[in-house]
Amino acid sequence: MAMVTNYIDQSKADRMVVIGSSLGGFYANYLTEKYSCKAVALNPAVRAARELAPHVGMMTAYDSEEPFDFRPEYIDELKALQVERVSDPSRYFLIAAKGDELLDWMEMSQFYQGAKQLILEGSDHGIADYSDHLPRIMEFISP
Repeated sequence: MAMVTNYIDQSKADRMVVIGSSLGGFYANYLTEKYSCKAVALNPAVRAARELAPHVGMMTAYDSEEPFDFRPEYIDELKALQVERVSDPSRYFLIAAKGDELLDWMEMSQFYQGAKQLILEGSDHGIADYSDHLPRIMEFISP
C-alpha cells in the first residue's frame, strides 16, 4: 500500500477513481477514504483479515504451483487498512453477485449501506458478466 499511495501522492492527476475486485475492493475502500475519491467495488472482501486469516502458512500461487509463505504479519497489515464504515456512501458503487462462491453478498450490501448498489442474481466471484455492467460503471464514474 505504501507503493500505491506514494505513486498517487506523486501523480499529477486532477481526479481519481479506484476500481477493485475481491481483495482489490478492500484496498479500494482504504484508498477511497484516504483520498476522498470514487470507488467501484466488485465482490469486495470487506473484512479481508478475517477472510484470509485461515490461510496463513505455506500455500501455492493461484495460477501456478509456485509455493509462497502467507505470513501472520500480512493479516496485521490488512487489519491496519481496515475501513470500519464508509464515510460517504455516495462515493461508492458496489457490484455484488449473489452467486459469489467465496464472499457473502449480504455482508457487502450492509457494509455499503446507502451507496449505489447493483446486486446480481447468480453470477460468480469473478463477475463473469462484468462487461455487461460497464455502462453503469461508466455512468457512475463520469464527472
